[in-house]
Amino acid sequence: MILQTSDMNAQQIYHATVQTLLPRPIAWVLSEHAKGHYNLAPFSYFTAVSSEPPLLMFSVGDKNTGEGKDTKVNIAQSPYFVVHIPSFRHAHAVTESSRTIPAEDSELEHIKMATTDFDGFALPRLRDCAVAFGCRLHDIQAVKGAPQSLVFGHVEKIFIADDCASIKRIEKSKGESSERLQVDPKAVDPLARLGGIQYGRLGEVINVPRPR
Repeated sequence: MILQTSDMNAQQIYHATVQTLLPRPIAWVLSEHAKGHYNLAPFSYFTAVSSEPPLLMFSVGDKNTGEGKDTKVNIAQSPYFVVHIPSFRHAHAVTESSRTIPAEDSELEHIKMATTDFDGFALPRLRDCAVAFGCRLHDIQAVKGAPQSLVFGHVEKIFIADDCASIKRIEKSKGESSERLQVDPKAVDPLARLGGIQYGRLGEVINVPRPR
């Protein structure tokens, strides 16, 4: 099967893309509304961009009315936000947090997700998520010709649950060694976005040494 995108409408292209670009990590983004409560929404057009500076990016579509979605509006007004990596057990909560509700309401109340202090960061994080990135707005870029914006976040803090991470000592030549963070992906159990109403999780994890 070969699909010609010029013969397809936007919805058809979307469905083809999300069912073939797999799996996709989910950015579960907590942002602060102007009235002081927190909004929470998932985005699976999401990736790391660079390490220096440390940047993450997720793509936000506009509402059908042409207005910006709550997450983008909140971040434009208050530049701090937290990107969480949800686990497989959060599939229903992630889906429920995508429900359209008034901006004045908090998704956290609807899904009963508790927050906790994110040490040294302006906003809290979700207590039950194993990974959270405390971000400050780097830039918001409108996608030319599309009702989408790219939100770039400068990562200031990274939370990793203690039971998911360890420090591994790497032995080098001449008796030298260094330390490297090692995160157990199985312990994080990241929720993967597939097409339609489908999600997935990690299966077998293999090690493949890089060529020297």
